[in-house]
Amino acid sequence: MMGKEIEALKQAVVNGDEVAVPYLARKALDAGVSPIDILEKGISEGAQIVGEQFEKMEIFLTELMLSGEAMMAGLEVVLPHVKAEDVPQRGKVVVGTVRGDIHEIGKNIFKSLLIANGFEVSDIGVDVPTSKFVAEAEKIKADIIAVSALMTSTLGGQKDVIDFLEQTGDRAKYIVMVGGGPTNQEWADEIGADGFAETAPEAVRVAAKLIEEGRR
Repeated sequence: MMGKEIEALKQAVVNGDEVAVPYLARKALDAGVSPIDILEKGISEGAQIVGEQFEKMEIFLTELMLSGEAMMAGLEVVLPHVKAEDVPQRGKVVVGTVRGDIHEIGKNIFKSLLIANGFEVSDIGVDVPTSKFVAEAEKIKADIIAVSALMTSTLGGQKDVIDFLEQTGDRAKYIVMVGGGPTNQEWADEIGADGFAETAPEAVRVAAKLIEEGRR
């Protein structure tokens, strides 16, 4: 029974079905499937398939967005049933879009994939002042500060976060990742970021690798 429930949930995530995913997640819980199995074998595996499809250009950004929204709907159902000690926490991440930039599609997809893969995420939104990234990281004792910029004109906001950390003497405390349309590896290297990825699925892998390497 569990196999059928989980397989249906995983496929609903792949299909980006925002109605079916929470429904099937609830159905699995009612059937006695453990919340961890629902997260890991249903939602997370579905997220992994979607990520691979996007990277192979088998699906479009719109479909990736729909799957991200479906994942979040499923997580809202399952997470309240999960005991903190049962979840293998991979790290804490602050995500936000820099000041002057109100784009959040990429940030939201990244956030949903992080949560589905065992990260604790604090989403501080869009148009975020530089100091707020650092204040939130301090508050939750974050491992990573992930700074998104979707416009060339706001790209400097990513450098501002790193400069702020340098000025306050806190740079070594956090892994800083950058992402968004106008960003690239050259820019990340130039401003001294620890990580960069072109896609949200790749960014999750980079985040996990950086934490494992202990770059704090």
